[in-house]
Amino acid sequence: MSSPATLPVTNQQATQPQPQPPINTHAFRTFLSRLSSSLRDGLSQRRPWLELADRSSFARPDSLTDSISRIRKNLAYFKVNYAAIVSLVLAFSLLSHPFSLLVLLSLLGAWMFLYLFRSSDQPLVIFGRGFSDRETLLGLVVATVVVVFMTSVGSLLTSALTVGVAVVCLHGAFRVPDDLFLDEQEPAANAGLLSFIGNSAATSAAASVVAGRV
Repeated sequence: MSSPATLPVTNQQATQPQPQPPINTHAFRTFLSRLSSSLRDGLSQRRPWLELADRSSFARPDSLTDSISRIRKNLAYFKVNYAAIVSLVLAFSLLSHPFSLLVLLSLLGAWMFLYLFRSSDQPLVIFGRGFSDRETLLGLVVATVVVVFMTSVGSLLTSALTVGVAVVCLHGAFRVPDDLFLDEQEPAANAGLLSFIGNSAATSAAASVVAGRV
């Protein structure tokens, strides 16, 4: 008698594709690492706060031209301190309006987890319907426009930024910059309030993520 034929047995665990995480953890960790490094580098350029608040260095400007010249020089020297002041005003405004803060955090989370750091091979499925990257991007852009321009969040951000910039300009106009020594590699004419952010690695990393998905 011939022995019965042996059926081939396949290992289903080996053939089934391994599920991929919905979030690209490598890109997310790289972004956080570069953001942390950029913040540390930016804060290392901070000037002493006592120098910023030195009462003996304050005087009324002689003219509008003198005020603008002082603001430009002080911006170049205290740019990190000024950015921190604007950030603190913005943070205080958001903390005093918890609903607006929650809306902004939700919007930021949607951008990060639904588009920026979502694995490209994992389609977005909501209520059983799949959405492509372009559809997801369009939806997020529309949601951002609605939140910023059609709710109280936009007016809150505008008001906070206006107050912060006004405080910075007022200090810069009355602070005499004669005792400040600017570095030769960052002249006052080309400096700005957030110029140190423009060259940050975190910003370029986020831009590269967006460019790669479009």
